[in-house]
Amino acid sequence: SRAPRRAVQLAIVGGIIVADWIASDGANFGGVDRIVAVSMAGARGRAAKAWKRLGLRGGWVPDNLPKLPDPVRVRFGNAARPVQISAITLAEQMPAPGLLIIEAPTGEGKTEAALTAVEALARRFGADGVFVGMPTQATSDHMLTRFRRWASSVEPGLPIGLLHGKARFNKEWRELLTKRKVEFAGIDDYGCEDVYGTGPVSHRAPQDAKDTVAPSEWLLGRNRGLLIPLTVGTVDQLLHAATRTRHVMLRHAGLAGRVVVLDEVHAYDIYMAQFLFEALRWLADAGVPVILLSATLPPAMRAELVDAYLQGALGVRDVDLSALPAAGGYPSVLSACAVDGAPRFQVAGSRPWRESLDVAVEVLDEPGDGSPEPVVGLLRESLSDGGCALVVRNTVARAQRTYAAVEKAFGQDAVLLHARFTAGERADRTSRVLDLLGPPDREGAPPRPHRMVVVATQVAEQSFDVDVDLLVTDLAPIDLLLQRVGRLHRHDRREPRPAPVRSPRVVVTGLTRRDGQLPRFPLGSTFVYGEHLLLRTAALVLRAEVEGGWSVPAQVPDLVARGYGDTELVPAGWSEPASAAEAERARELRRRQAAAEPFLLAGPDRLGTSTLAGLHTLSTANLPDEDAVAAVVRDGPESVEVVLVRRDGRGYLTLDGRAMGVNGEAVSDSEIAERVVQASVRLPAGAELTDAAKRELRPLPGWQADSWLARSRALVLDEARSARLGGHLLRYEPDLGLIDERTP
Repeated sequence: SRAPRRAVQLAIVGGIIVADWIASDGANFGGVDRIVAVSMAGARGRAAKAWKRLGLRGGWVPDNLPKLPDPVRVRFGNAARPVQISAITLAEQMPAPGLLIIEAPTGEGKTEAALTAVEALARRFGADGVFVGMPTQATSDHMLTRFRRWASSVEPGLPIGLLHGKARFNKEWRELLTKRKVEFAGIDDYGCEDVYGTGPVSHRAPQDAKDTVAPSEWLLGRNRGLLIPLTVGTVDQLLHAATRTRHVMLRHAGLAGRVVVLDEVHAYDIYMAQFLFEALRWLADAGVPVILLSATLPPAMRAELVDAYLQGALGVRDVDLSALPAAGGYPSVLSACAVDGAPRFQVAGSRPWRESLDVAVEVLDEPGDGSPEPVVGLLRESLSDGGCALVVRNTVARAQRTYAAVEKAFGQDAVLLHARFTAGERADRTSRVLDLLGPPDREGAPPRPHRMVVVATQVAEQSFDVDVDLLVTDLAPIDLLLQRVGRLHRHDRREPRPAPVRSPRVVVTGLTRRDGQLPRFPLGSTFVYGEHLLLRTAALVLRAEVEGGWSVPAQVPDLVARGYGDTELVPAGWSEPASAAEAERARELRRRQAAAEPFLLAGPDRLGTSTLAGLHTLSTANLPDEDAVAAVVRDGPESVEVVLVRRDGRGYLTLDGRAMGVNGEAVSDSEIAERVVQASVRLPAGAELTDAAKRELRPLPGWQADSWLARSRALVLDEARSARLGGHLLRYEPDLGLIDERTP
């Protein structure tokens, strides 16, 4: 008989481990102490009782998934849009498990397209569940509500999971656990390699539910999160299935027989992309259909994604992509699979749901001292009759400085949003902005403010459904810049916009023009994005300013292709330094690609092997904490998450002033513990701060009873809310977030 493919073998190994863990569980499979009591009938009886206590079940039954005439309307209450129809049609026509890439503007309904296509693929290829991977914990939390609503429509009572390091602190997830009478036990959730699991819980019998339910208590234990039939979580969950880490076979056991959906794939840098490519090879080898979503995908990246999946499906490194069609317009849906040893492609273009906007493009030169005053002046003029503006800065420091100036001019109409607020404060601010500037037809939506200025960092690029009248943004690579433009005049509103902002306009900052010479960029922007992509985007922006702007989304594919292409784009006077920047970027890409290779599960060189022989020799060392695990698939300067607490003469306090006792022991109170966790924040990246935090910061003595806090680092602030660490003065201000200042 023919041996299973290697990905199936790896999943089988994971399944054997799962079976061993279940059978070795003394709480459910007690031993028999008398030899005369041992019998096959008795063993079967004990197994049946144990299985009932465990409450394990799979996902849906694929044969029971109906083929709906308009699945989008049935699942989400709205008639299907053209791109959604294209996605469902290509999924229904796919002759073998394959890759579906959906490219569409922000707000076009890609998520709904993907979830309805999941049903078609599951029905065709026998999948009984789905994993939805999001770029961050915050976007995973936002997706949970939509995911639950869809799953409940598919089949009430389906068990779902939320997978990321702070899942237990998501209110909706905790309510779901409570409905099922599941409680966290306070055991060390993260004392294992899979720090993204939800942690062990005390067992309670599940109650019947008509809605989606929390999964069996057993599935909430260590290393088991991806075994939950329907899950949403950070993309790291999937990327770690492509790494040489322990228990990787359990991830493959969980992904086998599922459909995988990954959102915002354009956001992956070259390092993370290596793990995505490797994951696609293994998923294709296992016959797992994959759906990828993006608003702005460079053509080269699209080809690499298709190549990686087909490498796995065909078991060869060199795939013939000569027949790979170009994107079929915009929006566009592409399917790719392997049939009879050869690639098979299909592409479908569709008209956008909304007409394209003619967006005026302007450049506001950066003053020599980097002062935000020109931006404040622009906002004063543009919002004189009211209106809502979004100002995007490329670094937290620039955002904080800009907000300080904007707040002086606009007072309470100004809001700051970035990643260096505490987790709780950032969630509250994000929720407020989404509530005030979100879609106008939501039930219970509050009135749109007369005037509002949101100053934000890149957190406004992904899964940020707001509608602003004016966009002011630092220069960024063209795909990310267009992501930001996607917030501009995003929704049709009943009331007219104020006259000065009635026409969509993006004002680009973060560059200084110099006659015939290379423009200057702030150091922070160059550090984040590199000079090469900024130069190519600057050329596109300056040309658009002269030519009158862009038609968005109609021109998005062409702009992204030009921004990432190899054609001459920059003016003649920039050619020499631009070539040097391009060479530097090429060297950096090669370096980062090589840096990922030692961690890849097998790599493209081992394609086509028939067994798992030798795979065990590639395992990397155990990873001691969550930061180390995340660093495997996310390159760049390492940063550390800390929990901010205060101290006075009586003992420790939460950041908001609640007493915690002399050792922090009050976290035994769940309300106090949640307040403490909500004060977690990630320190600025860099060796000095990271090394100092790992060396000097520990959990408070009284935190040992709490599973999450026992592994956290407390940064103790003085009465001025400041602390010195690694040559830096760190200060937390409620209006600005964490401020980082170098000390002499």
